[in-house]
Amino acid sequence: MDLPLSPTVHQLRIFLILAEELHYGRAAARLFVTQPALSRQILALERRLGVSLFERNSRSVRLTPAGAAVLPEARAVVDAMREVHRASCKHARSACGQVIIGTVGAEGAMPYAHAILEELRRRNPRLCVEMRLLDLVDHFRALERGEVDVVFGRPPVPEGVATLHLATEPRVVGVSADHPLAARTSVTLKELTGEPVIDHPEECPQVWREFWAADPRPDGSPVVYGPVVRDVETALTTVAQGRAIVFHPAAARSLFPRPGVVYLDVEDLPPCTSALAWNAASGDHPNVVAVRRAARAAWTNGRQGSTTNRCT
Repeated sequence: MDLPLSPTVHQLRIFLILAEELHYGRAAARLFVTQPALSRQILALERRLGVSLFERNSRSVRLTPAGAAVLPEARAVVDAMREVHRASCKHARSACGQVIIGTVGAEGAMPYAHAILEELRRRNPRLCVEMRLLDLVDHFRALERGEVDVVFGRPPVPEGVATLHLATEPRVVGVSADHPLAARTSVTLKELTGEPVIDHPEECPQVWREFWAADPRPDGSPVVYGPVVRDVETALTTVAQGRAIVFHPAAARSLFPRPGVVYLDVEDLPPCTSALAWNAASGDHPNVVAVRRAARAAWTNGRQGSTTNRCT
């Protein structure tokens, strides 16, 4: 007789969140997935275990007796795997004196990033600093998985991620060079109503996806989502083809000039921020502490190169 497949740790994490919420909508929101995707994961877990874990009707969700029995064991497995991963990562990095810093887009090229890295190396001359380029999907997930110590990124951040504010700047909109508004220097969000906006995969935190789509709009008009992209270069190519617009930090004008793309000011669009981000559960890790101290020192020493920069 063949034994059933063992559940994955990811499936057990999903099970634990649904067991806490007992509501598919809230659990899906916490996981940044759709309800159908959540249901598929639970069904796959039940098939692997050979038992039904939840009873669901139109009014409620509750654990079955089997689900209640599995719950403490699943929690123990997830907690144990988290500790195994944390211990192995800590040993691997401390053994070679290495700190891994993730960066998304051109964040690693920004003045505050250069100042922090310079201060980090000055304070820790024996520390090996590795920079790792991440795409838009992985720049927060890499923190959760322990693949990087900190990330230079763009909030808003999902739950469980802590930040150190570095800078504030306006947002602009990128449109194709032959767009009817391309000859303008500035526009309003109302003038962009109905324009498809670059979308990002479901794995990206919902709060982050909505912020970078300017969703919701001040006048309540619905946002039309366009092609889904994973990285900045694909987004700009899509814009140049006239298939969608994209909202970017104002620095995109100098960092991402592209043929066929025009950047316009958006008069009523709130600004964006940049931040140093880390897994909140790892805030006392020596590598994270070292980078945070370097960031604060770089600001105190006035080495960040812009009056809009601030570490708090």
